[in-house]
Amino acid sequence: MAQIQTSAAFPSPREHRPVKAAVIVRNGLLRILLVIQALAVAYPLLWNVMASFKTNEEVMESPWSLPKSLQWDNYVRAFTTAKIGDYMLNSVLVVVLSMIMLIIMAVPTAYVLGRMRFRGQKLISNLYMAGLFIGGVYIIVPLFILMNDLHMLDNRFWLSAVYATGTLSFSIYLLTGFMKSIPADFEEAAMIDGCGYFSTLFRIIMPMVRPGIITMVVFSFFDFWNEYVLAMTLVTSDAKKTIPIGLSNLMQIQQFATDWGSLFAGLVIVLVPTVVIYTLLQKKLTEGLMLGGVKG
Repeated sequence: MAQIQTSAAFPSPREHRPVKAAVIVRNGLLRILLVIQALAVAYPLLWNVMASFKTNEEVMESPWSLPKSLQWDNYVRAFTTAKIGDYMLNSVLVVVLSMIMLIIMAVPTAYVLGRMRFRGQKLISNLYMAGLFIGGVYIIVPLFILMNDLHMLDNRFWLSAVYATGTLSFSIYLLTGFMKSIPADFEEAAMIDGCGYFSTLFRIIMPMVRPGIITMVVFSFFDFWNEYVLAMTLVTSDAKKTIPIGLSNLMQIQQFATDWGSLFAGLVIVLVPTVVIYTLLQKKLTEGLMLGGVKG
């Protein structure tokens, strides 16, 4: 009887073989799927880089082959004739202003909503959470009318304010989870040492929620850098347009000028900041997402 129970509790090696085979097949199929997906994402980027070093004839006649020689003049024309450098400078200015405004608004708000208890706190939190479902594109018409009446159009500062406000709800939602996970003992110790609310926030809380702030900054950077509709609507002067608008205009112009090399060079120049930012902050971003998932 004991022998029967032992054999039932511990299956024989033959019974393990089908299970191991199924796991190997499943993992193999999953890896093949991931490789195909990676190639589908990476190949257009690599093709864009190759095309940026080709002449117009090579782009039209042999688009899938390697360039015969590296045409660095395409990048020079992208900066000079196509004015990619001016568009990039405008985007950098708008993104930096948006980040500063977002951090100033989101961090203290998340600190108050996540660490303090007061009447109306839940209502205010729900109002901010409701903003997650309101995209800037949905309110672009009343937003345009309001900014036109207040003479805020064609201004990079107010465009940055619109960007920061549009991302505020998500940023507060992200940071509030980090704020709630910090033990209250740290604040009590800071209060005993004579720190006020602002001193506690900047000296104690912000260093502890740094992964969440970095995650917020990275996601916001990608949104601000690639945003097209609001920038197209709220900025009219060519000298103040951002990278997405400049690329759109460049594509329309270069189609008739048949200068495909400078067009692809401009696309590569635009991709460089996003790749650099993600490469430098990839580890911090992964840590922030993992901590946010555990704490939330």
